[in-house]
Amino acid sequence: MTDRRAGGRDGNRTGRSGRRGRAARAASPAARRPDYRQLRHPFAPQRLFSDDYIARIHDSALRVLEQLGLRVLHAEARQIFAAAGALLDEREQMLRIGRDIVAAALHSAPRSMRMRARNPARERRYEPGALLFSPAGGCPNASDLLRGRRPGSLRDFEEAIKLQQSFDVIHKHGPSAEPQDVPLPLRHYAMMRAQLRYGDKPLFIYSRGRRQVQECFEMIQLALGLSDDEFVDGFWANSIINSNSPRQLDAPMAEAIIDFARAGQMTVITPFCLAGAMAPVTLAGALVLQHAEALAGITLAQLSRAGAPVSYGGFASNVDMKSGAPAFGTPEHIKLSIGSGQLARHIGMPFRGAAGAAGNAADMQSAGENHMGLWAQMLANTTMVVHAAGWLEGGLAFGYEKFINDIEALQILAELCAAPGEDQAGLAFDAIADVEPGGHFFSTAHTIERFSQAFYQPLVADLRNHGSWLEAGALSASERATGIWQRLLAEFEGPPGGDEAAARIADYIADGERRGGAAPVS
Repeated sequence: MTDRRAGGRDGNRTGRSGRRGRAARAASPAARRPDYRQLRHPFAPQRLFSDDYIARIHDSALRVLEQLGLRVLHAEARQIFAAAGALLDEREQMLRIGRDIVAAALHSAPRSMRMRARNPARERRYEPGALLFSPAGGCPNASDLLRGRRPGSLRDFEEAIKLQQSFDVIHKHGPSAEPQDVPLPLRHYAMMRAQLRYGDKPLFIYSRGRRQVQECFEMIQLALGLSDDEFVDGFWANSIINSNSPRQLDAPMAEAIIDFARAGQMTVITPFCLAGAMAPVTLAGALVLQHAEALAGITLAQLSRAGAPVSYGGFASNVDMKSGAPAFGTPEHIKLSIGSGQLARHIGMPFRGAAGAAGNAADMQSAGENHMGLWAQMLANTTMVVHAAGWLEGGLAFGYEKFINDIEALQILAELCAAPGEDQAGLAFDAIADVEPGGHFFSTAHTIERFSQAFYQPLVADLRNHGSWLEAGALSASERATGIWQRLLAEFEGPPGGDEAAARIADYIADGERRGGAAPVS
C-alpha cells in the first residue's frame, strides 16, 4: 500500500518533474511568514433582517429612549443630558432623550479613528471594514492543565499579557486574568505596568472611578513620553462600557464615558443583552433594547466632547431557559451578532462584537462555541471581536490551553483575509502538463518553488497519521497546547522599550501605593 500524502506512489519517478524538482530544491524560498497585524474583512457583510426592518428596530430604539427613558445613576451625566434638552426626572434619576439629540450625536461621532500603540507597527485604523481580535477579558479565575483552576493572580495576569504579545493575530491587550491578589485600589497600577512592560499593543483600562482612570492616563503619558497633544492624537487606550440592562447606566460607567471622551480616549458602549433574561426573548426585541442603550452611551460621549472616539458595541446572546446561564455560539448568538452588525452599518459606526464560550473546559464544547461565535463576527463584519481567545465558563475563567487553541482558529480566519493571487502562474497549467495521469505534484518545479509558503502551518493541530501520533505520545490538542504556552512563557523576551517604559512610572506607582491607591467607585 502507498501513502499519496507522503509521496508514496511513483515517489522516485524520474523524468521532467523529477529533474526539475532536484534543480529547484536548492533554490527553495524562505519559510512562510504571514502578516496578521493589519486585517480587513474579506467577505461582504451578511443580513439577517431586511433593511426596512433594521430601520424599524432603530426607530423602536429611539422610541424607547424618548418615551420610556433610561435611568442614569450619575448626577453629572444626568446634567449633561438635561443641558442638551433631555427630559430629566431627578427624583427617579430617569432621562427621556429625544431623537434629535441622538441624531446630532451620531453626526459628530467619528467613523474612523487612529488606534495608537507604542510600537507604530501595531497601530490600526478602528473603522468599518477593519478586523481586530481582542483576547478574553474580565476573567476572575485562571485555569490550565498543570496548575488547575484558581483565582486570578498577578502572575496569571502578566503571563496572559506575555501570551497576547506572542501572537500578532491578537491586536490589542485585554484583562484576560484579573489579579485578585492585588487590592482593588492598587490593581490599576499593576495592570498598567504589566501592559507597558510586557507588551507594545494598544492598551485597555478598567472603568472603576475617575481617579483610577485619570491615573492610568497619566501613567501612559509618563511611560511613553507623550505630550498632551500627542495623547489626544488618536486614542492610546480604550474601555468597555457595559450598561445595566434593561435601561440603566450606573455611575462608574457613565463617569468613564465622560472622562474618556474629554481625554480623547475611546469607550466601547456595550450593552450585555441576554435574550430571555435582561432583554426580551425575541431577537428583534433584544436588539431594540441593545440599540437603545448603545445609542444613549454614544450620545453621552458626544455630549461630553463632540468628536470623541467611541464605538458601537453589542454582546447579545440568549440564556439557557432551564438554568438561566448565558449561552454562546448558539444560533441566537450568531443571529444577534449579524443583526448588530446591520444596526452598526445603519448608523455608520464601527462595531464591537464578541465570541466566547460557556464550556467549563478546553474541550470540544468550548471550542465549538468559540468557533461559532467567531464566524458570527466574520458574517457581521465586526470591527473588534472581544473574547476571541481564552474565554471559559462564560467569562469566569481564562484558560491557557483554550487561549492557544483559539489562536489556531484566529490564525485560520486571518489567512482568509489575504486574497489569493490571480496571476498566470497560479493557474499552474505547466505544472498540470508536467504530471502524468495518476501521478503527483510533490516534486514538480511549480511545487518546489512554492511549497514553503503555499499553506498555513498549524500551531496546535497534529496532521500526522495515527501511528505517528501514537509514537509521539498520543497527545490531545489541549496537551499539545500546554507545551506551547509553557515554551512561549519560558522563552519570552519583552518588546523593545518595555523595561524603560515600566521604569518611567516606577516612582509614580510607588507614590500612589504609599497614598493607598485609588478606591474604585461603586
